[in-house]
Amino acid sequence: MQCPCCLSKTRRQLLGIMAATAGGLLVTRLLPASAAGPIKGGADIPVRSVDIHAHYYPEEFLHLLGSEGKAFGGSYTRQETTFSFATPAGGLGPLPLKFIDVQARLLDMDHSGVDVQALSLSVPMVYWADRQLNARLARAWNDAASTVHRQHPQRFVVLATLPMLEADDAIAELERAAELPGVRGVYMGTNINGLDLDNPRFAPVFARIEQLGLPVFLHPQQTVGGNRLSNYYLSNLLGNPFDTAIAASHLIFGGVLDQYPLLHVSLPHAGGALPILVGRLDAGWTSRPETRRLAQKPSSYLTRFSYDTVSHSGPVLDYLIANVGIDHLVLGSDYCFDMGYEQPVRFVESVGLGPREKAAVLGANAARILKLPV
Repeated sequence: MQCPCCLSKTRRQLLGIMAATAGGLLVTRLLPASAAGPIKGGADIPVRSVDIHAHYYPEEFLHLLGSEGKAFGGSYTRQETTFSFATPAGGLGPLPLKFIDVQARLLDMDHSGVDVQALSLSVPMVYWADRQLNARLARAWNDAASTVHRQHPQRFVVLATLPMLEADDAIAELERAAELPGVRGVYMGTNINGLDLDNPRFAPVFARIEQLGLPVFLHPQQTVGGNRLSNYYLSNLLGNPFDTAIAASHLIFGGVLDQYPLLHVSLPHAGGALPILVGRLDAGWTSRPETRRLAQKPSSYLTRFSYDTVSHSGPVLDYLIANVGIDHLVLGSDYCFDMGYEQPVRFVESVGLGPREKAAVLGANAARILKLPV
């Protein structure tokens, strides 16, 4: 596998940057983010840019995965400039050490104009070992991410991971992690080792998350498709947006959003396939009895979600703005995978938003969701 962060920008990204430059939209930051002050979303609208889709692999977590996780099919290897891991729930590598190295991460943030990252775990989550190790993996990741926040409180916040297969363990870790410095939300997979999010076993966890007032951020893992998506990287290109749509649909049709009306859920990759297919969901709601447990049509739930900007398409963001609203878009990079953005702020700048819209997407919306100090 090629090093994801070393891949060249896509043609779309380059065209977007060129267009933004021609229109005078780009914010150029020659100094580090901490020294240059906040990015301005327009005249007299300063805003800290907040990247809500940024992945982190602490060494403490990886060493536990590779040592005690070995009994369950886990492995971890580190080379001079890269690392790799494998688990029954998925593996990655070689990946660049900047996933681990916080100083290298800060340099990337400075170069891309990102002031704050919300750190999160990606594949393999903590749903693949036994009960005890899953809980320890979650604790190790949450503690390490909180330490990064304590070291750089102006640059990082934390989206805690939970051992979701056991509700009691998930709630225990949730209550512990919620007290850790920097924790501002919860991160979980679009499915939990193949179980969908409306499974009754997860209800107590969502109930406690709602009580604590924490937002939930989803990310695809163990995606749909199987062998049919094994070629051409379709497991990611198609599997990720489809799995996001499936997860959101289970939250809607399964009544989770009705049961927990204060629960906020953020969808990655601009909501995946959900927004473009919502008309089909509405049509099913009007004609199929299986879907009529909802009091309202599925499209009415779109505003219960926020959507990150990792769409690779300006027209997709235009569609979301027109159909969901600017207040539901949040900056994302997918740091630092090959399907993410090296310049997430510049992508938003290239879309052609007005000053207030730009400020909302770059940071104001995320600050509201994460309850960050202004």
